[in-house]
Amino acid sequence: MPEVLTTANGASPLSPRVKASLYTARHLITRSAHAVKRFILIPILLASWEMGVRTGWLNGNLVPPPSAVLSALRDLASSGMLWEDTRASIQRVTIGFGIAAAFGSASGLLLGRIRWLAFYILPLIDLVRPISVIAWIPLAILWFGLGDQPAWFIIALGAFFPIFSNAYRGALSVAEIHLRVARCFGAGRWLTLRKVLLPSALPYILTGLRVGLGVGWMCVIAAELISSTSGLGYLIQLARTTIETEKVLAGMVVIGLVGLCMNGIMLGLENFLIRRR
Repeated sequence: MPEVLTTANGASPLSPRVKASLYTARHLITRSAHAVKRFILIPILLASWEMGVRTGWLNGNLVPPPSAVLSALRDLASSGMLWEDTRASIQRVTIGFGIAAAFGSASGLLLGRIRWLAFYILPLIDLVRPISVIAWIPLAILWFGLGDQPAWFIIALGAFFPIFSNAYRGALSVAEIHLRVARCFGAGRWLTLRKVLLPSALPYILTGLRVGLGVGWMCVIAAELISSTSGLGYLIQLARTTIETEKVLAGMVVIGLVGLCMNGIMLGLENFLIRRR
């Protein structure tokens, strides 16, 4: 009969597979506890808000309780209006952000490497950057009319600047010695761009894209408040005119949740691409 090895206290040693399973379980428990602690403030605030309305500390007409907001969300979802407006907003921001990502990344990398061109173009960008996108909405309506095109323009304009700035800084961060080595080995412009410039500037570009997407999401809501007949911004504006404050807050909750999901997706993509570069 084979002899069973035991530890000093008489217990059998754990196999490597069991140890790995215990380590994984411990890791998951630790991460779950960290996630719970991170978001613990939200239910506390919601409970305080509900109690404040029910006890009369807050005016329920001006600040509906979370239970009323949840009921409004259910009604909007069951009617289909919530899904249609959310889809319209996401579609607009996808198109506008795509335009900004293409032009912002390309122009940032270009000006970061061609200094004489940046000398003339950067003052113009610095002049336009401080102008709020809301100030552009009347011109966007005049130029493109009502519909999706003004929203695309506003989103692309708002998202362009963080994307451009980060791509420009990324191009400036590339060590000149790396470019010289590539040229010494006979690398052409396209190969240098693909193998040297883009990998070095990638963290900056991805950060700019993530920030630009968040700005674009805020811009689409602002544009829909004024110039659209669909979308979450339009839903909020319509609820305001009918004094349905709980629907206004319901729309705001959806805007926040969609923005949180967008940021999480971009963070995951950023980590994945940086590990593989």
